[in-house]
Amino acid sequence: MKILVTGGTGFTGKALVKRLLEQGHQVVALDYQEGLKTEELRAWGAEVVIGSVTDKDVVRRCVQGVEVVHHLAAAFRELDVPNSYYREVNVEGTRNVLEAAGAAGVRRFIYCSTCGVHGNVDNPPGDENAPINAADYYQQTKYDAEPVVLEHHRKGLTSVILRPAAIYGPGDPERFYMIFKRVAGGTFPMFGSGKTLYHPLYIDHLVDAFLLAQEEGKGDGEAYLIADEEYVEIEDLVRRTAKALGVQVRIPHYPLWPLIIAGHVCEKVCKPFHIKPPIFPRRVDWYRQNRAFDISKARRDLGYAPTISLDEGLKRTAAWYRAEGYL
Repeated sequence: MKILVTGGTGFTGKALVKRLLEQGHQVVALDYQEGLKTEELRAWGAEVVIGSVTDKDVVRRCVQGVEVVHHLAAAFRELDVPNSYYREVNVEGTRNVLEAAGAAGVRRFIYCSTCGVHGNVDNPPGDENAPINAADYYQQTKYDAEPVVLEHHRKGLTSVILRPAAIYGPGDPERFYMIFKRVAGGTFPMFGSGKTLYHPLYIDHLVDAFLLAQEEGKGDGEAYLIADEEYVEIEDLVRRTAKALGVQVRIPHYPLWPLIIAGHVCEKVCKPFHIKPPIFPRRVDWYRQNRAFDISKARRDLGYAPTISLDEGLKRTAAWYRAEGYL
C-alpha cells in the first residue's frame, strides 16, 4: 500500500516508517522539520516531505493515492510559542489531515493521541474509561482532536485512536535520556516517595499497535491505551536502569513541593528570554502523577501483545545510547 506517516521524521514516526518499508509498503513521511538522521529515511526508500500539517496544500499533495494515514505529527515541547500554537497544530492540523484524507479516498486513519489525556490515574490501573484529566495544553489539545477524528469516522473515514504510554527505546534522543544520564552519573535525586507509578512503552510495541490498527475491521471508531506488560514505581525504574547500564546508583530522597514551585517559576522566568527551562511542570509531574494502565482492550480488539520485557528494553536502549555517544 501507499501509506502516509505524519510526524515521520521523529522518534516514533521514523520507527514506524522503517517497519512499513520493511513490509514492502510505499511510504510518504511528512514532518515540519528534518529529524535525527532523516537521511536514513530517504536511503531506506521513503519519500520525505518537509512541511506542516497546518498547510492544507502540502497535506493535500501528500495524501494523493494513499490508502492509510498514520497521524503522529504534534506540537509537543515547543519553545517560544503561544498556547494557540498547540491548538493550531494538534487540533486544526489534525482536522486538515482528516479532511484531505477523506477527500482523497483514504481507507483508514490512525490517530496517535496520548495516555496523558487521563492525567493522574487515581485508581490504577486505568482503562480507556478513566476520567479525562489533561494536565497541560499539549495533553488537552491532543484530547480535543479525538472528537474531530470520531466525527470524520462517522462520516466514512474509518479511524482508530491510540493513546501511547511513555515511549522509549533505541533511537530515542530525549524521552528517557535524562533518566539514563542521571543514573550513569551515579546519583539520581528522587523527589517524593519514589512510589509513583510509571508505565513504559517500548518503541517496537507501539509500532506493532499501529500496524495492527491499520488492518481492516480492527478497532474501528475506538480508542486504545497502548503500553508494555508492566508498570513500575519510578524508583524501581531507576534501579532497573542502573542494572541495564551495569552501574551502581545512589537515590537520595528530597521533598517534592520545592520542585513543584521551582518548575512553575523556571517556566515563567525563562519564557520571555526564549530559554528552555531546566525544569518545568510536565517534568515535575513524573515524580507525582500515577500513570498505570490496563491494556486488555487493545489485547482483545487489536490482538496487541507486548513481547519485550522492561529489563530487555532498558538494556537495548542503554546499548544504543552508548553506541551513539550519548553516554
